[in-house]
Amino acid sequence: MHLLIAPLLLSLGLLCLMPMAQAACQEPIFTPPDQVRLTSDTVLIVTHATSAHDPRFSTKFGVDTVIDFAKSKNIPVIYLVDEGPLRQYFMGDCEPTYWVKSIDGEVLFNAPVQHIYLAGGHVELCLSRSVHDLIYQAAKRPFRRLELTYVMDAIYSNGKTISESDPFYKDFSWFLGIIAHGRPGGEQWPKLNLLEATGVIKTIENDYRYLSELLPHWERTFGKDHRIELQMNNLATRVLQAGAGFRPPTVKFHFIDSADLLQ
Repeated sequence: MHLLIAPLLLSLGLLCLMPMAQAACQEPIFTPPDQVRLTSDTVLIVTHATSAHDPRFSTKFGVDTVIDFAKSKNIPVIYLVDEGPLRQYFMGDCEPTYWVKSIDGEVLFNAPVQHIYLAGGHVELCLSRSVHDLIYQAAKRPFRRLELTYVMDAIYSNGKTISESDPFYKDFSWFLGIIAHGRPGGEQWPKLNLLEATGVIKTIENDYRYLSELLPHWERTFGKDHRIELQMNNLATRVLQAGAGFRPPTVKFHFIDSADLLQ
C-alpha cells in the first residue's frame, strides 16, 4: 500500500465514529487565571480541542489518550477554552483540574513547572500563543531544565509553514487537498494532525526540518547562555543552541507520536 494511503484510510475510517465521539460536557465552572494553583512539577495543557477548528476530529483520539495518561499519573490537566460553543469541544473527559478561558490560547496563569505536555490547539496559532507565553514565563525565573512535550496526534495544523521550496510540499498539498475535498472554503477546514503530517513527509531529516519551523521564537526569549534542544520520539537529540558553561539551563522541545506510547 502506498505510504500516503495508509494514514489517509485510517483518518477517513475514523469519520464513521465521530458522531459518537462528541463530548457532551455540561457548562463548566471556569477558574480565573489568578486562582490557578499548580503544585506539581508537570502539567498537561489542552488548548482549544474543538471541532470548530478541527472538524475532522483528527486529534480526538490523541487528546483523549493524553488526558487519560495524565490522569493516570496524577498530572494536573488544564483545558483552555475560547469563545466558541462548548458543545463543539470533543474531550471525552469533562473533569480537568481547571477549565480556563483563553480566547487566543493565551496562558495568563502562573505555570512554574519543569515539564509541560501540550495537546489540542492549532500549532501555528492558538497553541503557538500558549507556548510563547509559557516560555516567556520560564525565561523570567531561574530553572535548570524545562521540557515541552508536543503530543503530535493531539495537535492540529494547516501546514502554513510549508513552502513550495520544501521537498515534501507536493505530497503535503496532495494529502491536504484530499481531506479538504468538497469542504466549504475557509480556515476551518484544511487541517491535519502533526502525526499525519510527519507520515506524509516520510523522512526523518525532513520531519526535523518541519518541526523546527513550528517551534516558538525561543531565540527572542532565551539568551545565548541557554541550551536549546529538539527531539522527535526517542531519536537522537538535536542541539539548536549549545548554551554557555558546563551545565547551562536547558529547554527541550520534544515531539512524540502519541501519548499511547507512554502508557
